Amino acid sequence: MTLTERLAEYVRACFTGIWIESHEQQDALMAIAQLCQREDWRLATWNIEQGLRVAGTVVEGSGSDPLAAIRSVNALATPDGTAILVLQNFHRFLSSAEIVQALMQQIIAGKQNRTIVVILAPVVQLPVELEKLFVVLEHELPDREQLAEIAQGIATEPSELPEGKDLDRVLDAASGLTRMEAENAFSLSLVRHGRITPDAIWELKTQALQQTGSLELHRGEADFSSLGGLSALKSFCKRALLQPRRNERSPRPRGVLLLSPPGCGKSQFCKSLGHEVGRPVLILDVGGLMGSLVGQSEQRTRQALRVIDALAPCVLMIDEVEKAFAGANGSGDSGVSSRMFGQFLSWLNDHTSDVFVVCTANDVSKLPPEFGRSERFDALFFLDLPDRNEKDAIWAIYLDQFSIDRDQRRPDDANWTGAEIKACCRLAALLDVPLMQSAQNVVPVAVTAAESVDSLRTWASGRCLSAQQSGIYQRAGSANSRRRVSRDPSSN
Repeated sequence: MTLTERLAEYVRACFTGIWIESHEQQDALMAIAQLCQREDWRLATWNIEQGLRVAGTVVEGSGSDPLAAIRSVNALATPDGTAILVLQNFHRFLSSAEIVQALMQQIIAGKQNRTIVVILAPVVQLPVELEKLFVVLEHELPDREQLAEIAQGIATEPSELPEGKDLDRVLDAASGLTRMEAENAFSLSLVRHGRITPDAIWELKTQALQQTGSLELHRGEADFSSLGGLSALKSFCKRALLQPRRNERSPRPRGVLLLSPPGCGKSQFCKSLGHEVGRPVLILDVGGLMGSLVGQSEQRTRQALRVIDALAPCVLMIDEVEKAFAGANGSGDSGVSSRMFGQFLSWLNDHTSDVFVVCTANDVSKLPPEFGRSERFDALFFLDLPDRNEKDAIWAIYLDQFSIDRDQRRPDDANWTGAEIKACCRLAALLDVPLMQSAQNVVPVAVTAAESVDSLRTWASGRCLSAQQSGIYQRAGSANSRRRVSRDPSSN
């Protein structure tokens, strides 16, 4: 349902306190004005710069007093009609006890004379006294059809607007932008390239996400060829994401949870996955969602999840998720982390958008058991220390990347991760020394954190899918390793 359809329902039902969350207030005001004209409702608007306006005309002497604006709504009432007062950016004034009290009284009194108070603001910041008196509506971002209409309005010549798959790529790039952001992106593309292309759109979208402080758009060129090993994990994710859907009711892939010691390629896999399957990669910084005001963290979480849904199809990466929600047990932060974690769990379970979630973790003991249950992720993979074949592939990648002679003698890489092989090659190139000498500066995590790595591998044995080869992971030397359970992970 659109904003006007939902607003019409609530007004007819005489909800006298309505909060509309919108970053495009002029578009929201236009939609409200069109609704009031169609339904023959009386409309007034107020903002601190222009004061009170009725039917588009400024009321003389209305001033910029927010308290007077609330009290003026009764003068708009008619015996048999409905009157709506829209207060723009009124969240700025709700720290005043007098204004909150006046708003409470007006919302209660509005039931008698059908006077509706609508607050239009980019965020929802309701004092506790008003929480039960307001219903919150969201001004939705433009869909693909609306974005196509905006592009058609910007492109004045047929050659400036792409067609077919090229237009689909433009609309994919513009998904998640506001109407004004889309207009700016299309116009910038025309100035730069003479036609609308995705490049300028991605640039503006990256800037817009950076402003949120919690989402980052990764657009690297690395694909699976830059990542040695992990053949079972690569195959599973590519098959899940590239499998054509027969119809709209066909299931969508949900994502994977990756568990491993540090340095085994989890983060690099997430970033290369997007390029491999042709999807943008969003990186969610949970720490950036934390706010100092009551309810701000939860509000930012809801907003971030809405943006993620709007950017679908995409890959969402949450690195070291056990640290991101470290306070999910509710201790030390008045339950803020617990509530944020609950919101994220509900979204994981219920979202219908085409978002493939990849979460990484180094310490499974800090993850609540409900996090990895079925239907939140498609599979739980364990990325063990690379075997001999995988290490040879990783050495080949980084020897070429840092222009090091492949015939050079290599150090003993027992218990090394891919990150440690890369560090050895990088230091050899940086210091201009042989690999054997640069290896003296590398201490493997399997040595520095031997106990935790051993515990993690023991826990994963028999509980996770192996990222290296098809089937359940079994630790070498375990009681079950000789009778390995084998199955195709893509059947999960």
